Amino acid sequence: MKNYVDEISANVRLEEGSAVIEQLLLECYFSPGISTKELARKTLLPVPVAAAIKKELVKAGALTQENGTRCSSAGTAWIQQELGYGGLNRSLYLKLTAGDADWRAELADVLSELQEIFRLRPQVDVRIDQSKCTAETSLRRAVLCLKQQTLIGKRVLCIGDDDLVSVSLGFLLRKLFPEGHSKTSIDVVDIDERFLSYIGETAAREGLPIQCRRWDLRQPLAEEWQGQYDCFFTDPPYTLQGMTLFLSRGISGLKKRKGAPIFLSFAHKSPEFMLAMQREFVRMGLMVSATFPRFNEYEGAEMIANRSQMIVLKTTEQTRSEYAGAFEDVLYTGEVKRTLRTYRCQQCGEAVYVGFQGDVPTIEQLKNQGCPRCKNDTFQLIEKKSV
Repeated sequence: MKNYVDEISANVRLEEGSAVIEQLLLECYFSPGISTKELARKTLLPVPVAAAIKKELVKAGALTQENGTRCSSAGTAWIQQELGYGGLNRSLYLKLTAGDADWRAELADVLSELQEIFRLRPQVDVRIDQSKCTAETSLRRAVLCLKQQTLIGKRVLCIGDDDLVSVSLGFLLRKLFPEGHSKTSIDVVDIDERFLSYIGETAAREGLPIQCRRWDLRQPLAEEWQGQYDCFFTDPPYTLQGMTLFLSRGISGLKKRKGAPIFLSFAHKSPEFMLAMQREFVRMGLMVSATFPRFNEYEGAEMIANRSQMIVLKTTEQTRSEYAGAFEDVLYTGEVKRTLRTYRCQQCGEAVYVGFQGDVPTIEQLKNQGCPRCKNDTFQLIEKKSV
């Protein structure tokens, strides 16, 4: 069966990437008879661009133009078989993806099941910056993934998963496909054997499409995991190094295409820290697609007022991992507070001491103000010691 997205991508070079072609097809599938103007509004495309994509899809045989635009029988079959939408509870899907939907009412039974699973999960290890996300927050992340059209028929990666997002994704899929579904796969990489075992046992018992792999993210992802995934979730250590490392590992796992979403949960931080975060996004070639303040709720996480934000990032042609090799810097909050690190400016070679009794207290502050000699903002760790 032909791949309409790849075919149109080859014919029409889109700045927005190929994901928008799939989105446009799905809009026609779920709203048969949709107008070109509405297609443009739904996909956030200029009307001429939406019209050009539609024309190519009609030519390819995926769409027909009669009383608006709708999928042909061939286009419908491709969406159901190849994209994995066959057997979908269409009514539930449309309710969950509507902008003003109350997903809690629609998924009350799922949330009730998840709350019991969350109650029995392992205790968090604060030494590696784990915290107890609520079951409702975890399921909210899964619904967001669905709304971004990166769940059904996709490969999803969870970079660390003490929040059991993989389990929430699996339960949501089971609710959406009451007769079963085999097109989606979810992989978890984590260093904590306790959570991997718990997620694996839950997946086996509930029949969820989850694979767990133990991995120290200080090392690059194994080669067989690189370039395989459509999106990833991460709730990294709330340090600049931790965020950048976890994003780097996730980026290496993504398929090489524009517009792939990254779901980053991170504490609300000072303007100085947020500026340093955004420098890292730009350095890695990522764009901020959406920010949801107070999106995540945690049990007992008073240091962050029990809440954190969800930042949805998108890949671009310039996306690359900041850390491609092994990671040698400090990673967790406790490590950062107890070390003095020496960084060398990558432009002029100036040495700067960061941390307790250092020239500057934090790496984000150093990157914001730049090298004291040349103002460059890229540095290499050359030494660290406990204090």
